[in-house]
Amino acid sequence: MFSGIDHIALFIAAGLLLNFTPGPDVLYILTHAIKSGWRAGAVAALGITAGCFVHIAAAALGVSVLIAASSTAFMALKWLGAAYLAYVGWSMLGLGKMLFGKPIATNTIAIDAIQTGASGQKSLKKVFISGFWTNALNPKVALFFLAFLPQFISPSAQHKTITFVVLGLLFNFNGLWVNFAYAALGAVIAKRLTVLQRGMLWLERTAGALFIGFGLKLALSDQTAH
Repeated sequence: MFSGIDHIALFIAAGLLLNFTPGPDVLYILTHAIKSGWRAGAVAALGITAGCFVHIAAAALGVSVLIAASSTAFMALKWLGAAYLAYVGWSMLGLGKMLFGKPIATNTIAIDAIQTGASGQKSLKKVFISGFWTNALNPKVALFFLAFLPQFISPSAQHKTITFVVLGLLFNFNGLWVNFAYAALGAVIAKRLTVLQRGMLWLERTAGALFIGFGLKLALSDQTAH
């Protein structure tokens, strides 16, 4: 099964370490787990993981090579991802009122946590879809796979594309359990710390500001990755 892969133990260890590093995905999962409990956090984790498959497929098919080589393609996708992250942050801050003539739901974490005891019911479908796009629209994830995975493909591998896909699936599988762990952590925090529950409004505002920061960082990053 792992034919053509070099240093698989190192690959798994490095992948887990990278997945444990906090970023937009972790923040998204924690926010929903604290706001609505384990189930919402787990669905958010599944959405993030589903988005990651887009980048695995793109890299395997050579799309990521095009993004890295073409400043126009990279800039277009980069600004799209930056705009989406900023939109998520704007919504979490409660500043957005309308989008294309439709109201944006901006119920705060604090209200749901206090009134429902961390069992607030936000559409799980929306949680999943939003998590999917949070990951899928970040071009740095595609470039990460393009740069990271080939290091563990043996030069003697007969089917390098298949080996690439196997590495991507393994990375995503391990990352899913890390994301589930973050969802569980968020649910525990919401359930046991009443004082923290009443401060969830500020947590959501902080999370919103961080999402906007992630979007700005993405927008201001280098056009290409070397």
